[in-house]
Amino acid sequence: MDRPGIARYRGPFLAPLWLTFLAVVIGGVLVYGAWHGATTTVVVLVRPVEKDPGTIDDPPLSAEGEERAQRLAQMFAVSLQAAAVDGLYVSDERRAQQTAAPLAERLHRAAVVFGAADARSAAAHAVREHAGGTVLMVGSGATLQQVLGELGVEGLASIAGEDADIIYMVSIPRFGHPHVLRLKY
Repeated sequence: MDRPGIARYRGPFLAPLWLTFLAVVIGGVLVYGAWHGATTTVVVLVRPVEKDPGTIDDPPLSAEGEERAQRLAQMFAVSLQAAAVDGLYVSDERRAQQTAAPLAERLHRAAVVFGAADARSAAAHAVREHAGGTVLMVGSGATLQQVLGELGVEGLASIAGEDADIIYMVSIPRFGHPHVLRLKY
């Protein structure tokens, strides 16, 4: 004897519940992936400030340069307390290290020193190590040109000039193109 027609075509009772649960889990994973992938890394590029006039190859900072280094430290130590500097990278030049020293002291953080030849790899390491954070890099104009090339920013001619009072803030989203903001301090 055949079963009644209603029972013959009835599917499993819990299938709609399992499918709804599976859709919610997949949607949650997609939202988490989009949230995690939407980070932006900010790289702040600063040139060493005024040098003491002299004939040596790697001169120290002048009195005005020391004052400007203190102002830089005050700017970033005070204004970024909510979003502190995650990484501090400095080229191996004396002026660059003296420019970053007051900020490193205020942040209680040691600076990572890199050579001029390793500027590209230092920039890649900084972005990879501090993804979604803020990194400050101090170096000469030629060094920062290499850093900008590694970050995907080309064509900023004035960074190699004598503008020591310019700060470049490069925001690097995980998806999309980097954006550059030029500030004078």
